[in-house]
Amino acid sequence: MNNLESSQYIGPKEILKKKHEYIIPCVYHFYEEPMQLVKGEMQYLYDHTGKQYLDCFAGVSVVNCGHCHPEITKAICNQVTTLQHTCTIYLTENIVNLAERLAQLTPGRLQKTFFCASGTEANEGAALLASIYTGKQEFISLRQGLHGRTKLTMSLTGLSMWRTDTSPVGGISFAPNAYCYRCPCDKRYPECDLACANEVETIIKTGTSGQVAAFIAEPIQGNGGIITPPPGYFKRIKEILDNYHILLIIDEVQTGFGRTGKMFAIEHYGVEPDIMTMAKALANGVPVGAFTSRPEIADTYTRPGASTLGGNPVTSAAALATLDVITKNNLPDRAAQLGEYLKHGLTELQKRFPLIGDIRGHGLMLGAELVNPDHSPAAIQLDTILEQMKNRGFLIGKNGPDRNVMAFQPPLVITRDDLDNLLNNLSDVLTQAIKKIS
Repeated sequence: MNNLESSQYIGPKEILKKKHEYIIPCVYHFYEEPMQLVKGEMQYLYDHTGKQYLDCFAGVSVVNCGHCHPEITKAICNQVTTLQHTCTIYLTENIVNLAERLAQLTPGRLQKTFFCASGTEANEGAALLASIYTGKQEFISLRQGLHGRTKLTMSLTGLSMWRTDTSPVGGISFAPNAYCYRCPCDKRYPECDLACANEVETIIKTGTSGQVAAFIAEPIQGNGGIITPPPGYFKRIKEILDNYHILLIIDEVQTGFGRTGKMFAIEHYGVEPDIMTMAKALANGVPVGAFTSRPEIADTYTRPGASTLGGNPVTSAAALATLDVITKNNLPDRAAQLGEYLKHGLTELQKRFPLIGDIRGHGLMLGAELVNPDHSPAAIQLDTILEQMKNRGFLIGKNGPDRNVMAFQPPLVITRDDLDNLLNNLSDVLTQAIKKIS
């Protein structure tokens, strides 16, 4: 690796030793033989030995513009040498310019934004705003959704592996998600008439006191397994919510900023959220979170509120530069085109390898669910495949409640040649996996 010597790094074994001694054990890592990453450049990462990896996970949908994008890096460096931090109790320009830009980019009438430092905070704030506006305290969430690590957002999460809190917040009901491959209603789309969406009305009538502030959902459930609702799902949901005067909170923390082939994934469904949350790719790796809403909702939040680090000058400069890169290079369209190419390649692999049970997603947010012959989750096989792909120089994610979904969420600057290389190597590894099974 240029200008980097492996001897200047402590290496994976020493990191694991220090991690065991000094890091709370909930902070886990991928791979039986993990590497030490020391450098990133657009769609590539490098370990301490100089080995190159094609990043197919983007820090979990964060670096949509690529690692260390020069225009974003320059904006960060310029800002950090002039004014690094003030709280929102003082006036600075970047934060209001960023809020204005988001008002121009977000769907529908969304206009006013509160900035914080993470997606968890954004979802927590969105829930608070919904309660302030409606005067109601109950919520409906989806099974297999993930919304954060605080007490409320963890309670809104429908994945047991992420529900660490042994005393979750009450007043939250869970609706079946639109998981067509393993339909929770035991039906088949489109003959199902969107039964999973219709169930939300039943839950409102039977599982709540009728005092529901909001329904919160990811347009595509990332950690839930790239669960992608069918057309018409969110329109049906919105009709039901409007009938009961319940707000729709859309969590775009993983799906936003071009990832799915649209600036925001909810645009695939033609629905306007009442409140929308975002984080991750907004600043291409600089910690950020935000929730935005229509003026009549946002303007009810009038008591003093602040986020010490939210919307600080450096973060806002990074976000503004990120949005410039996304729009100038039309990364949503690029994600749509390359996503179709990758999905086609995965579909061809599926024809040869029954281990791939389902392929789903939009743009460059795709999931391939691995299953055994009896349709049960093939989690052990996936771990083996990911380890071998890592050894070949490809970093792929995994998610789903059974951790058997191969997740492809690369930087949107990835190339067709990169995808060909990925697919060819994946074909080799799957061939080896099938031989071992047989």
